[in-house]
Amino acid sequence: MKSPLLSLPGAVPAEGVDEGVAAHYGDLFREQRALADGTGFVDLSHRGVVTVSGEDRLGWLHLLLTQHVSELPAGRATEALILSANGHIEHALYLVDDGATVWAHVEPGTQDTLIAYLESMKFFYKVEVADRTDEFAVVHLPAGSITEAPEGVVVRETPYGRDLFLPRAELEAWAAQAGPPAGILAHEALRVEQHRPRLGFETDHRTIPHELGWIGSAVHLQKGCYRGQETVARVQNLGKPPRRLVFLHLDGSEVHLPTPGTEVRLADEGPDGRRVGFVTTSVRHYELGPVALAMVKRNVPVDARLMAGDTAAAQETVVEP
Repeated sequence: MKSPLLSLPGAVPAEGVDEGVAAHYGDLFREQRALADGTGFVDLSHRGVVTVSGEDRLGWLHLLLTQHVSELPAGRATEALILSANGHIEHALYLVDDGATVWAHVEPGTQDTLIAYLESMKFFYKVEVADRTDEFAVVHLPAGSITEAPEGVVVRETPYGRDLFLPRAELEAWAAQAGPPAGILAHEALRVEQHRPRLGFETDHRTIPHELGWIGSAVHLQKGCYRGQETVARVQNLGKPPRRLVFLHLDGSEVHLPTPGTEVRLADEGPDGRRVGFVTTSVRHYELGPVALAMVKRNVPVDARLMAGDTAAAQETVVEP
């Protein structure tokens, strides 16, 4: 779904998963600084929007999600996962309940498979699941922003800012008075700085929540049964996830960033050192320079010097080994 904001001056279209919105509007670092200072907004209108309504919505979702939502207060934001039977991450949902309906935004293009799964689990519960992507656009206001949400718009407020579920027909008019836009690359740079994983970027077909530090924020350890809970409980009790997320400070003298999937090796073993992981996301940050998130084997020493492809990298712990 192509955003009308791509017609704004300087807009350069994003590629890949984020196709449909702007990568940037001509000045990547200025856009990052603006978001860090609490000004501007990010067009996330390419993300999927799913709603669940009906009197059983919270109790029903509680049975399916990794998060405790059966008593979720209206207006309180949370995030949750849907796991496979083996505990691997399949979906990530960013939720808020408005008192009558649960609103969630999800990764672009994942809403169809998510809705198909939810529909298959309805049984006798009084719930209605709907794809609202055509009707509503997600926009992000950074933490500290004084921009007010339009009356009646559902808002999901987190420590990182506010996500607005804005009627898609109003997106262009709202943006005209909302301050300078920032592209998805600026949003991604701050996400990496904050060590926040993203489905499809930090995850692959075998990722489990412990590896990414999603325990607590997206996985509640004291709730009832859900699909994949056995894996979560086993890893929690044994304390041995096979991999862990790390933050990498990359050598700034390199012209090119290591692309996602680039091998991470132990630097002390030379150019033919053992492969111990891979880069998941790499960005240029306005203050930190080139940085990345990567998945490495659990037993990699936290002080080990690493190489991301041909780029030297110093690691910072995100998930304890």
